[in-house]
Amino acid sequence: MQVRTRHTPNFGVARLVLAPAEMVLVEAQSVLATSYGLAVEQKGGTVALCTAGAEGGWVDVAPVLPGELHTVELDGKNGWCISRLGWLASGSAVLVNPDAPPLKALFGGGDGFLNYAHGQGTILLGCSGALDLVTLGEGEAVTIDSDHVLAFADSVQCRLRALPPEGGQNIRSGEGLVFDFAGPGAVLTQTRGPRRLATWLRANGVSSRS
Repeated sequence: MQVRTRHTPNFGVARLVLAPAEMVLVEAQSVLATSYGLAVEQKGGTVALCTAGAEGGWVDVAPVLPGELHTVELDGKNGWCISRLGWLASGSAVLVNPDAPPLKALFGGGDGFLNYAHGQGTILLGCSGALDLVTLGEGEAVTIDSDHVLAFADSVQCRLRALPPEGGQNIRSGEGLVFDFAGPGAVLTQTRGPRRLATWLRANGVSSRS
């Protein structure tokens, strides 16, 4: 899979160029267009499996919210924890698993707001707003609101904890929670918070019917 981006950084669109018979998993609601004849199979939830024909093909995807696009290359050794709202696509040799051991340890076996990606190949992420890379050295620590965490390498030590319970917490959405990270490793953050946007829209009377 080759990834070709356009309209970045504000309104990124990615074209996923596939070799003959190559497959890619995509977030179904992010699909803008495909080459003629490309097979699209719903895999449950919001995930679709796209398969190119004998001459190859392409899929155009874009995040629901405006922002940058970013790719992560997995080497088969290390994995990444990724916001479910930030995942757009991944190659067929990449496994995206919400029940992986790193997340079971983080969420206590419950269903949280992250997926764990491992294997080998490319992952495409959609960022809400602009992307920032936080590179942590050995023992270096930082606290980041969960709404602004896009992804982080599994080499990073992390702890999920609640803020003062003024508005409550939600382990499934990350609301009211922050991450404490310690290096070494990389954390990808986004400058806009999807949950904050949803809260603002509701507070100002904006709905899908407006």
